[in-house]
Amino acid sequence: MPEQDLLFHSFKEPIDGYGLPDRFTFPFYYQPHPLCLLAAKQLQDYLETQSDWQRSFGLSGKTEAATGKMFGVLLVHNQQGEVGFLSAFSGKIADSLHHPYFVPPVFDMLEPDGFFRKGQDELTQFSNRIKQLESNALIAIYKAELTAKEDSALLALQEHRARMITGRKIRKEQRISAQKHLNSENLLRLNEALAKESIQQKNQLRDLKLYWEEQIKITTDHLTHITREISALKMRRRHSSNSLHKLLFDHYRFLNKDGVYKNLRDIFNTTPQNIPPAGAGECAAPKLLQYAFQHDLKPLAMAEFWWGQSPKSEIRKHKNFYSACLGKCRPILLHMLDGIEIDKNPLLTNPAEGKNIQIIYQDDVMVVINKPAGFLSVPGKDIEDSVFFRMKHRFPTATGPLIVHRLDMLTSGLMVIALTKDTHKKLQKQFIHRVVKKRYVALLDGLLDADNGIVDLPLRVDLDDRPRQLVCYEYGKAAQTKWHVIARNNQHTKVYFHPITGRTHQLRIHSAHFNGLNMAIVGDDLYGTKSKRLYLHAETLELNHPTTQVAMKFQVDAEF
Repeated sequence: MPEQDLLFHSFKEPIDGYGLPDRFTFPFYYQPHPLCLLAAKQLQDYLETQSDWQRSFGLSGKTEAATGKMFGVLLVHNQQGEVGFLSAFSGKIADSLHHPYFVPPVFDMLEPDGFFRKGQDELTQFSNRIKQLESNALIAIYKAELTAKEDSALLALQEHRARMITGRKIRKEQRISAQKHLNSENLLRLNEALAKESIQQKNQLRDLKLYWEEQIKITTDHLTHITREISALKMRRRHSSNSLHKLLFDHYRFLNKDGVYKNLRDIFNTTPQNIPPAGAGECAAPKLLQYAFQHDLKPLAMAEFWWGQSPKSEIRKHKNFYSACLGKCRPILLHMLDGIEIDKNPLLTNPAEGKNIQIIYQDDVMVVINKPAGFLSVPGKDIEDSVFFRMKHRFPTATGPLIVHRLDMLTSGLMVIALTKDTHKKLQKQFIHRVVKKRYVALLDGLLDADNGIVDLPLRVDLDDRPRQLVCYEYGKAAQTKWHVIARNNQHTKVYFHPITGRTHQLRIHSAHFNGLNMAIVGDDLYGTKSKRLYLHAETLELNHPTTQVAMKFQVDAEF
């Protein structure tokens, strides 16, 4: 049986009642087509029962060694006019890129006799030799000696400069006194002696510098002699690594429906990062499209879902569907989908159209508003309509940046707007020093056992998939959130959030991450599942009036 027949999966149940997609999926923000849901369910059934390979996805309980995996399905028409689907996984499974039921990789870099494995072996040899050379005990001895000499040199020079300052002060006093008590001949002799003393101290400083420079050079030469081979090997390793990756990028060649191939280097050459990020081309979506184009299968729709335990940094929920990442996949998919009619980008639709901003409080220097859900705080890349845009038109004589703080587009609630530069500065100072108090109300997708607590998870942006945020203990900024339960009903928990810090997506991440509350906010399309809105509302705002310093509290109850 031809390979394409083995990998073209027919649906196990009738699909006559399903309509086909009008256009291909917009891969960076979508709701899975019903047939993609059906295909995903069939793939998930296979994952639960297959015995072709072994891998721990952590489904039986959270373990350190286990981690989940992204899988994808591509709805296709074959040449016989039948509708079926292809399946793929991102990266590798059980140390292999090839498994029954799944399309092959775009390029098999793990081929035993391939150039990449040989190149990796060469890099390993470099690393092992470098490690062996770096274990030389003399390196540590000379480094310690060099540090000691540098410290001694610094101390000796500082002490001599201090003596020069003291000597300069004493000589000045001697000159002043001599001018009062000595005749001109003796005064001349004294000044000559004092000048010689000054020159002598300067020469001593020069000699001291030369002495310590020589001492440091002796040790530096010893250290350089030992580490010269290490430096040369590191340079060779770097050159070999760069050459290997360039060759690898050339071998990842992606096809589109018109039969045009582009390699990774060509695709990423026009992107801001200029070079492909690690793992580019290994995601499920490019694999699926590549196989379809190679075997004359017409792509109809696609969907990707997470299977298994969430990784430590990202938020991935078992069986939840996710959009293709922007950093790794967007440049590739833009090429591969060129010429295919796809769904409109919903992110280009103005979510604020037809919505109004309610003013809660207004005076000469500030305004407090209730921002609707689905409303940008500031203009976006493609959409200008925003709180800033509306406030600028509402208060044309206002000065300064207007926006003091932000709410996520999907979050509703209270925002304070500064109408003058001075007010903006004073209000921002209150935010910086955490004078401002905020309380949010949220509806969580699940039932919390505890009644209150604090989530403390540092956050940073996902460089490969902005605006997503990651939990990162190495580079993340501190982020803390106090919370307590208001009510539990219908498998949902209503909570109050009191953010101590104000990081991007803080409440959403702290809710969804398994080391946080481990349940996403209802309607969170990034870290949970989409609904009619994000059920997160900035309910109360407490601050001091920027002019009168009178304490002010504002509250607008949530609509949910």
